Amino acid sequence: MQMQAKTLFDELRSKAPLLSVGVLSAELTSLGSQVRLLERAGVELLHFDVMDGRFCPLMTVGPGFVKAVKTALLKDVHLLVEEPLGKVESYVAAGADIVTVHVESCRHIHRVLQELGRMANANDPARGILRGLALNPGTPITSVEPLLDELEMVVLVAVNPGWSGQEFIASTQRRAENLIDMFNRAKKDVLLGIDGGITRANLADVVQMGPDIIVTGSAVFKEGRPLETARSMISVLKRAATGLDVNHGGIRYVE
Repeated sequence: MQMQAKTLFDELRSKAPLLSVGVLSAELTSLGSQVRLLERAGVELLHFDVMDGRFCPLMTVGPGFVKAVKTALLKDVHLLVEEPLGKVESYVAAGADIVTVHVESCRHIHRVLQELGRMANANDPARGILRGLALNPGTPITSVEPLLDELEMVVLVAVNPGWSGQEFIASTQRRAENLIDMFNRAKKDVLLGIDGGITRANLADVVQMGPDIIVTGSAVFKEGRPLETARSMISVLKRAATGLDVNHGGIRYVE
């Protein structure tokens, strides 16, 4: 793991668990004010779902949108795109602090992670780029093991990406347990993310699964009160995390 990436890794590890709020669920006609409300609420990560209409059915935004969002929040960019190797650089240049690619997205995912590890953060070169690897619900977690030396976070997607209105897939809990066990056996301290189907109603239960980063979006914005809802969800998260192991969900290896 490179020292630059470790700097951001340590920051997130020390603050976990954290919410990463999906910006595409905001009212885009007043995006600036919506993001400022998240900042006031204490949100620290702003999540961008980038979809190309090929990896999953929807098409969303590109690097221009990521760059256009002015915020002090860390930009957490989730690339749901095919063949990301030639595309990751543009998102790093646009200000991504975290870049998550899918293990299913190409044949040479190891190369993609290697390339990300060589890139400098456009916001702060000392901060580094944190490399995430996402897995769809039907992808075996064993696909992560050969890549553990080239990533800082693994994200379990708890719905099938690209279709709205889905509920959280219950088997994500077992997958999270198995991933944490894998990290421990490999003696790797890796962040765990869970993304998809997170609501105020199930947030406390999801925290018990051990994630360091929990992605939510529509739950924050759908009632039209993002400031209050984000504050409420952060409060739920902190209360649910109280009394858990310092590494949130089980003993994690720390060298």
